[in-house]
Amino acid sequence: MARNVEDFRNIAVCGHGSSGKTTLVDHLLVKTGAVSGQPSVDNGTSICDFDEEEKHHKHSIEAAVVHFDHAGKRFNLIDTPGYPDLIGQTIGALSAVETALITIDAHAGIKVNTRRVWQEAGDAGLGRILCITKLDTENVNFPGLIDSIREVFGHQCVLFNVPIGHGHDLKGVISTLDVPKDTTGALIDPTSLNEQALETIVETDEAVMEKYLEGELPSKADVERLCGEAVKQGTLTPIVCVATKTGVGIDELLSVLALAALPPTAISREAKKDGDEITLKCDPTAPLAAQVFKTRIDPFVQRLSFIRIFAGTLKKDSTVHATMARKGVKIGPLLSVQGGKTEPIEQGAAGEIVAVAKTEDLHTGTSLGDVELQAIKFPTPMVGLAVAPKTRGDETKLSGALHKITEEDRTVHLDHDQETKEMVLTGMSELHLQLLRERLKRRDKVEVESHEPKIPYRETIQTNGDGAYRHKKQSGGSGQFGEVHLRMYPFPDGTKPENFATKERFPHLKNMHHHPKNNFLFVDTVVGGTIPGNFLPAIEKGFLEKIASGVVAGYPVQNICAEVHFGKDHPVDSNETAFRIAARQAFANVFRESRPSLLEPIVKLAITVPVDKVGDISSDLSGRRGQMVGMDSAGGGMTTVEATCPLAEVMTYARTLSSMTGGQGSYTMEFSRYDVVPPNVQQQIIAKAKVKVEEE
Repeated sequence: MARNVEDFRNIAVCGHGSSGKTTLVDHLLVKTGAVSGQPSVDNGTSICDFDEEEKHHKHSIEAAVVHFDHAGKRFNLIDTPGYPDLIGQTIGALSAVETALITIDAHAGIKVNTRRVWQEAGDAGLGRILCITKLDTENVNFPGLIDSIREVFGHQCVLFNVPIGHGHDLKGVISTLDVPKDTTGALIDPTSLNEQALETIVETDEAVMEKYLEGELPSKADVERLCGEAVKQGTLTPIVCVATKTGVGIDELLSVLALAALPPTAISREAKKDGDEITLKCDPTAPLAAQVFKTRIDPFVQRLSFIRIFAGTLKKDSTVHATMARKGVKIGPLLSVQGGKTEPIEQGAAGEIVAVAKTEDLHTGTSLGDVELQAIKFPTPMVGLAVAPKTRGDETKLSGALHKITEEDRTVHLDHDQETKEMVLTGMSELHLQLLRERLKRRDKVEVESHEPKIPYRETIQTNGDGAYRHKKQSGGSGQFGEVHLRMYPFPDGTKPENFATKERFPHLKNMHHHPKNNFLFVDTVVGGTIPGNFLPAIEKGFLEKIASGVVAGYPVQNICAEVHFGKDHPVDSNETAFRIAARQAFANVFRESRPSLLEPIVKLAITVPVDKVGDISSDLSGRRGQMVGMDSAGGGMTTVEATCPLAEVMTYARTLSSMTGGQGSYTMEFSRYDVVPPNVQQQIIAKAKVKVEEE
């Protein structure tokens, strides 16, 4: 049955770990008749936590897509993991929806990842609905929790229903929009909240608001019409209450989702076509515009690409244009997804979420159609492990398995260290890397040995330098000869090449190449043919080899400009190899004379702890070369400390924080910038690198 695009509701269910997201989604599926039985996270039968690691750990590791029908609408829900280490799954999900349903544990309150997903959803311009879960637990201070929610997230957060009792005495919830006569047992008087809710809703329509101020209540139709508009504008965030174990409040949650969750047409999506910015029209008859927001590879090597269609219609067995693909991509079987199960479908239209099977040319972030959608911005992974197979001969098997993981998770990077021949796996945290190792063992049947986490230091220079190197080799027959003269300059991160390589700085500028990965600028100012032009690519290659391997401590070089301005060749003995070797050595010599220094990654920390532990956190950060930059109330007697700190000092911070706070603290960590390593620390790192080289 074809549906109107206005009848779709795409919602990401997100929040902190153990706040009941997956159980909530299971309840919604059962209540609407989309699935039968009694799915449960605890007994391993949840619809969303179908992966073996998820069943073992009893929490979500991947985002899972499900759907159900209610009130004439098709709801596509994406259940996301709650641990900050797995935030990449949530970010991918948020790119595919219009609404974020953010869960808050009634007893635990606002946690660090609650704030993170609230911010991510806001940055994405999504509508937000808060769902208070686990009201059937004991020792819940409901009024205090609401106060902290409004304090942290704003006074536009308004209760749409209130619980009657809590813990074992929880009997149900009462609407604040349509208050019944009997409100006995309500934890907050719903009558007092009715005016607050209506005022917030009618603010979006001046005519309705004027009538309201004159004493005329808005009609039910007005409330329904304006509620979604207020959520869209961010002037209203509904708060709903449920008990995830008993299912109290699920019916009421469904009603609020039907009322306040945004349709696909509510949010304008921008894209580029032929270099120009355009606004997509969310219409099944419009040209196709879709994006892969998640990739999953199951144990049977069936690759699933999860796609959100923003405009047009995608049909099975069709050929479509895709970014990063050299030619049109043949779309394989098109599927509707319900957790771990799929069903074939003929097509998907604007507003829908579908999956495509066995299409190797599709990757997370790929745009489909003749447009390029905004890139999904995943956080930078920072914690690295050198990995090797336990069993000799499994190198190829491990490499293939790691490639699958990087396809599935864009917060995982894999690098092959050319010097040490090691594979370095980089993720968000120790926990993240541990989960990846478990997946390798279960799914791909390959166990790995890992070495200590690697800090991604970088090498750079502080001053200008110049020098030369002559490579001359004669051992019978034809020899080798190449001489390279170069000048080297610090090239600040973020500097545009054309602003740096000007005619004023380089009067004889002939050519330049910028390599964004290392922010390396190669400049050619050779005049008079002192180096034949056919050898300049070899010189550039020699520089790049040295940039990759490092000079003083074996770490990649970045933020450098190298100008080749003079040289000498030999009519017989000069060749590409000779100039490449001369370039490598000249680069190393000049680099060492230009005040080389190490750069280290600095991370931003948001540490949520009990108020009385802030002093301990501050003292500990000082000892880690960290710096507090601010504090904010997290509600419920908790404070969030914002700080910056070198990554090297917080690699195992989770253990320390748990010890300092008795397990009550939590934190998020994300890459901020690179900064110069202090001289005393730099000496230790370089000395350690030299010892390692000598041992090898």
